[in-house]
Amino acid sequence: MDELTVAMKARDFVAKCGAPTLPVSVDVYAQQIGGAVKVEALAEHEDAWSVRLPSGRYRICVNCAHNSRRQRFSVCHEVAHVALEISADHSAPSWSYTRRPPGEVACDVFASELLLPYRLFKPRVDAADYSMAAITALADDFDASVISTGSRFASFSSDLCAFVLSEGGKVRYCARSAGLRDNGAWIRPGMVLPSDCLSARARGGERPSGSEDADPDQWFENWDRDGSLYEDVIHLDQWDQTLTLLWFDDEDLPPSTGDRRQWEERTQGLRELDGVLPWPGAKKRRP
Repeated sequence: MDELTVAMKARDFVAKCGAPTLPVSVDVYAQQIGGAVKVEALAEHEDAWSVRLPSGRYRICVNCAHNSRRQRFSVCHEVAHVALEISADHSAPSWSYTRRPPGEVACDVFASELLLPYRLFKPRVDAADYSMAAITALADDFDASVISTGSRFASFSSDLCAFVLSEGGKVRYCARSAGLRDNGAWIRPGMVLPSDCLSARARGGERPSGSEDADPDQWFENWDRDGSLYEDVIHLDQWDQTLTLLWFDDEDLPPSTGDRRQWEERTQGLRELDGVLPWPGAKKRRP
């Protein structure tokens, strides 16, 4: 089952539950599958589990040691197992982004759609500035984790944007906007954070005061275009996780190197060479 199919099934599920309000009620989602949520003591690294009772109803147990936002996601994940008819597969730990079984990944996608419903979330992404502060504010509004919110923020962005999760100084996961995917921009999992980038410096103890210019060549593979790239970051010391937001702020990026001359002639006409690159430089929505 591909990601788009899972997302559409989740949106149908949300619609059956009625018009969602902020923050969404995960109990309503549980009730939709005939389930009830219990908060109990579970194993340290166990997020949640669910079981079908003889009555046909479901019992969803979440870890009392986890914070409320993690519990909310866990409830939605367990609902996804029932709604998608996917059996649980705990062969890899839930925190592993590179070894998650396909069924568990599908349930994560479903859970994100439930917790951050498209019809409520997308308009807010379109109206937001590009910054980790904006993502944090959205996470507060939806009572969701910053990681889930940042991932969907990048995925739904109308511009060229990426949200990167790094652990221990290495990239573990990257969500890209459709524009970046269409342009073939790729951030390789396992890549070490560039030593002089804002994200690496934040991990080293520096306290960022806002976004900074970034070097596209340091972050992206298969990227041969100009344009101004910006970087904003939050570092979580407790888990040695670095959350990075990257975005191109140009109104209209020039095409790849091979087509650049044709693009220039079409958009600006022929001009004398004066040593100044003519690529557009108008910036938008930089805090």
